[in-house]
Amino acid sequence: QVRLVESGGGLVQAGGSLRLSCAVSGLGFSRSTMAWFRQAPGKERTFVASLSWNRDRTNYADSVRGRFTISRDNARNTVALQMDNLKPEDTAVYYCAGTLQSTSSVRTSSYTYWGQGTQVTVSS
Repeated sequence: QVRLVESGGGLVQAGGSLRLSCAVSGLGFSRSTMAWFRQAPGKERTFVASLSWNRDRTNYADSVRGRFTISRDNARNTVALQMDNLKPEDTAVYYCAGTLQSTSSVRTSSYTYWGQGTQVTVSS
């Protein structure tokens, strides 16, 4: 089975940093496009960042550009999301997602595999 397992969430004060990690198994990771989405209570799941296997293209939501960085380690089959200068509006459950397609899509429907999420809470 393909499994994506997120870790690294927690509680942090505004202005602080967290690093999320997603461990991937059962997937051709080196040729997968990986992405992070987030969902706050009562809100739709929204795009955060993606990293395509095709030329390592990155895409970021405007709300996080310059603060978040997505990266991957093909040797360890992990994708990370470094989150700096966190804001209370970043509070959400963060989900790791993947697809074998080469894409820069921000749509949830473009991604085949999903993790169960990790909670990030940013206090003011």
